[in-house]
Amino acid sequence: MRVLGIDYGDRHVGLALSDPLLITAQPLTSYELTGRESADRQYFRDLVAKHDVGEIVLGNPLRMDGSAGTRTEKTRVFAAWLEKAVGRPVTLIDERLTTRQALKTLEDEKLRGRKKKDWEDRIAAVIILSTYLERKRGADDGPEVD
Repeated sequence: MRVLGIDYGDRHVGLALSDPLLITAQPLTSYELTGRESADRQYFRDLVAKHDVGEIVLGNPLRMDGSAGTRTEKTRVFAAWLEKAVGRPVTLIDERLTTRQALKTLEDEKLRGRKKKDWEDRIAAVIILSTYLERKRGADDGPEVD
């Protein structure tokens, strides 16, 4: 099973996928939400089935002081919708500064316009997923008992 990482926006969704061993995160694609619930639901169902996704991690856009804002509430609504649509657990993870990190990663690339935005969303999803996988591994690496 794999983990799907998502950088959620009002229209654009960046997607990243873990490897089966849950060690690395790779950019997958970006998806433009259609606004038609049935089409969007089918897209995510197909994606989850195709890649054997067992869990989803979604960036939670908290304010810099850690408080929730309007984007946070929209993300929570999307998380609840997605969990119901695909039947997989959705975990929210703090995504503060991921877009800035993604832009820094793309700084040297010669991308413009739509192409740059697509990659920005994908790289942000990779950062979200990588952070989650590192934390998950850290939690699994508790003290050994003799």
